[in-house]
Amino acid sequence: IDELAYRAGIDPLEFRLTHLADERVARVLSEAARRIGWRSGAAVGEGTGLGLACGVEKDGRVATGVAVEVDAGGRLHLLRIVTAFESGTTVHPDSLRNQVEGATVMGLGGALFEAIELEDGRITNGSLTRYRVPRFTDIPPIEVALIDRPDLPATGGGESPILTIAPALANAIYQATGTRLRAIPLAPDGVIRPPLV
Repeated sequence: IDELAYRAGIDPLEFRLTHLADERVARVLSEAARRIGWRSGAAVGEGTGLGLACGVEKDGRVATGVAVEVDAGGRLHLLRIVTAFESGTTVHPDSLRNQVEGATVMGLGGALFEAIELEDGRITNGSLTRYRVPRFTDIPPIEVALIDRPDLPATGGGESPILTIAPALANAIYQATGTRLRAIPLAPDGVIRPPLV
């Protein structure tokens, strides 16, 4: 969606909101954008970036905003993540917030560095000592904005936030560097490199 927005010369948030028919998605997207500090018309390639993504899973609505910095050596620094989530009636806010945070961290691993490594047809990183998962030092501050809709039945909250973290990160990296990454993991060794063509 960001690529279409940039080609059309329209701010990515405005582009999404203009084309969204689902008011529930529009609401979580607007909330995530507000809380991450979205700036319309921000320059591309100046070392810092914000990215947004939104979606629907299990009839819940989720949007994630990510703030990143990429230093002169290409090293990626996650500054902040905001996930806005609406899953109908919020039955237990603390439990739901924990689910959203956990799913965000789980998605972060897959987005940034988790990958199966193979050599001669064998997995070489088949243990947790070799398979890279998120560590405490990888996790930036995560803010969860729950939107309660008591007029709707409760829906699933577990894995839904996983789907927005990778595209939001890729969009933030593009804004920071001008490099469009389309395959995950985005930064397996923590460094942003232009894709090989």
